[in-house]
Amino acid sequence: MNGTYVHYYFVCHRKLWLFVHQIRLEKESERVMEGKILHDSAYQRMEHRELDIESAGKIDGIQGEYVREIKLTSKMKEADRWQLLYYLSELKKRGIIKKGLLSYTKEKRTEEIILREEDERELINIKNRIHAIIAQELSPKLVKKSICSSCAYYDFCFSGERD
Repeated sequence: MNGTYVHYYFVCHRKLWLFVHQIRLEKESERVMEGKILHDSAYQRMEHRELDIESAGKIDGIQGEYVREIKLTSKMKEADRWQLLYYLSELKKRGIIKKGLLSYTKEKRTEEIILREEDERELINIKNRIHAIIAQELSPKLVKKSICSSCAYYDFCFSGERD
């Protein structure tokens, strides 16, 4: 389990299943490449180290009492929020209490995210649902969403579809 799993859970269950089962198409994605460039250039004054939380994920940056996740846009705001809440929860389990900042660079705005007890309880449910998706023998059924066209898995998922 890691932060990417949580993010993909909110974006697309099929993408989550494919990713976990080693079908990884992100390397060819222009959007993923744009995100990597963004991480290298954004917030250069910030302590910009990836913090690996024992395979739970990599945090983009740390600034005092905050950990920061940098995103291009808020199109996947719920997924972004839960990914950061997951990181905050994992840090808390290790005795590190932080607040979160979600920074949307194209929109030039940042949101503060604070882990609450109800979030921690919901994360337990989310993890259980993620494990259930991962355990399925076959990938979840294709559900077409507005964000599909910008997904690295688009050609994979829609190769047999007609316009």
